[in-house]
Amino acid sequence: MKFVLIILGAISFGLAVAGIFLPLLPTTPLLLLAAALWLKSSDGLYNWLLNHKVFGEYIRNFRIHRAIPLKVKIYAVTMVWVTIGYCIFAVVDEHLWAQIIMALLAIAICWHILSYKTLKK
Repeated sequence: MKFVLIILGAISFGLAVAGIFLPLLPTTPLLLLAAALWLKSSDGLYNWLLNHKVFGEYIRNFRIHRAIPLKVKIYAVTMVWVTIGYCIFAVVDEHLWAQIIMALLAIAICWHILSYKTLKK
């Protein structure tokens, strides 16, 4: 079972890294999932993730403060609207139903991001 959890944690971590560049993949929740899976299966991987110079801060901030830094919120919301806005106006410009669904998706994602407290440093 530990091997399965390690593999699932690695997949979650890989998706989290992709989420940095693809706004529809939520980086922080996927990092938290990887941390939870590795906590149950591998002390080494869990400690590596918590002490990682980039990703460790996301997990520590969220675990301690249940908050997202302001610049991360701004970046995430901006990228959601840039990406989905492009799709709405350039990709599915002839399908009103798809445009409405995409706009609702963008609103839901932004609402979720903005629902967390803002981490003040």
